[in-house]
Formats: sequence, structure tokens, C-alpha cells
Amino acid sequence: MPESTQPHPNAPYTLAAPRRVPAESDVKLTGERPLQGVTPDSLLALHDAGYREVVTRLGAGIVLDVGCGVGHQTTRLRAPDRFVVGLDYHPATAALASHEFATSGACAFAAADGARLAIGAASVDAVCSSHIIEHFTDPERHVAELARVLRDDGIAFVITPNAPADFENPFHVYLFEAPHLQSLLLLFFDEVTVLGLEGSVELRADFATRRASGERILRLDPFALRHRIPRRWYVWAYERVLPLVYRLLGRTSGVGSGLDESHLSITDTITPTTPVLFAIVRRPRAPVDRANRAGTGAAR
Repeated sequence: MPESTQPHPNAPYTLAAPRRVPAESDVKLTGERPLQGVTPDSLLALHDAGYREVVTRLGAGIVLDVGCGVGHQTTRLRAPDRFVVGLDYHPATAALASHEFATSGACAFAAADGARLAIGAASVDAVCSSHIIEHFTDPERHVAELARVLRDDGIAFVITPNAPADFENPFHVYLFEAPHLQSLLLLFFDEVTVLGLEGSVELRADFATRRASGERILRLDPFALRHRIPRRWYVWAYERVLPLVYRLLGRTSGVGSGLDESHLSITDTITPTTPVLFAIVRRPRAPVDRANRAGTGAAR
């Protein structure tokens, strides 16, 4: 049961409780989202380090966490002077996050499409988009939504794998290198800084071992048939094979390695082996139609 039903002073609205509270088993390991205890520690560390860097740059107000998953990281964004809204496209996942973490009035969770956030324009002070943009076939629609909901003096964070360092994953349909990411973000924001999250020697060694294991598995498909079949077939197979691979690898899967967010640090030097891009954006550009209406010579 919730600890408190009193709304947070910064809460913009009250979200209805889910009609059905799912079990943890409703959220399965597919490779699309990290899960404690089954996703390799090094991959969990990437997400943890990204949220760590976001927290150090947040101020007061309303914070939106797009693609919140089961909510573990969203709770790190909470503070006495902040209200956090976590959004996930999967209703059962959002309901589970709400049941587990929306207990103090400091955060709420709902299901929403990252390309149609169902949040009012210029209504939030900060937005976190962590490892979400690479899942969109049209990532500009996602970035446009981040700009739309952010207040003029707000700040947004876009965290995504660095394309040259990423592993093959059918859920990653649009990968970025730093110049490409900056170019896209500048279409919607006037101020963009792209940094990197660099790994320690131990984390880079773990990635090299995991990459070698993955390449051995991919050699079982010498003709790259996985890229010639409909993508939904590839996703279907990947969702079912990945848990089996982790079980077969056992201790070498990376779970229990001890690697955590302390093995990643922020850097302004991005190389092909830098695992993560960390973009900070400010000053959202007004949509063309809104800007035209605000002009002195706009037709009616």
C-alpha cells in the first residue's frame, strides 16, 4: 500500500493508480531493457552511471523520465524539491513501477509513447531520455517531443550507446556517433553539449570478452540471414535465445562481476571505444507553427 496519498507540492497532476498490479515475471529479459540479476553488470553500470550524471545536474521542479522501465533508476531523480514522472511505453511495466515506487508522493508513473508523451507543452523543468533514442526508427520525433514539453529555461539529457562501441541488438534500430547526435539535437535545441561516459580498464576488458563471445555466437549465422528476414522475426528469436545464452554462459555472462557505475566517468574526449554518449541540451526551439503565430506579421 502507498505510504502516503498526499500529493508532492511540485506535482502537476495526479495519475490514476493502475487497475492491475503486475508481477515481476510480467517483465521478462528480452534485451530491450536492463533487469537486475540477469543483465550483465557492465551494462547495468552504463545505465547507473548515466543517471548518476543526470542527478548531479538537476535542479528543483518537475522531472520527466522517459523510458523509465521498472522504475529503479527513476527513484534516484527524486528530491524534496522535485517531483518525478516516469513514463514507459509498456503498460504492465509502468504499473509495476507505480506499485513499487510511487509510494511517497514524490513520483508517479504512467504508460506513454516516447514520440507522443501526452504531457503539456513547456510543462516540465527537466527531461531524462536514457537509452531510449536508439529504439526509434524516427528519432527526430522523440527529440521533438523532448523539446516540446521542456520549459524555456529547462534542461534535458539524452543518453545513448556510442555506435562504434555498441553490441548487435535488434532493439537498437538507430545508432549515433557524437557528431550525428549533436546535429540532430541542434534541430530542436539551441544549446547542445555531447560528452562521453568512458569505461575503466576493467570495464573495457569485460566488454571485449563479451564482444568476443557474441561474435562467436554470430558466426553460427555465417550468411547473416538474421538481417534478411523480417525484423519482427529477428526480434522474436532474439528474445528467446538471449536468456538461454545467458544461462549457458553462467558465470561468464557478467552477472556478479562487481562492475558498477564507479567504473565509468564523464569525459569530453570521445573515441570509438567510448561506450556511451551523454548529451546535455538547453533552450528548446519553438515549433515552426508556434513561432510563426508569435511573429508580428503572422496571418490569421
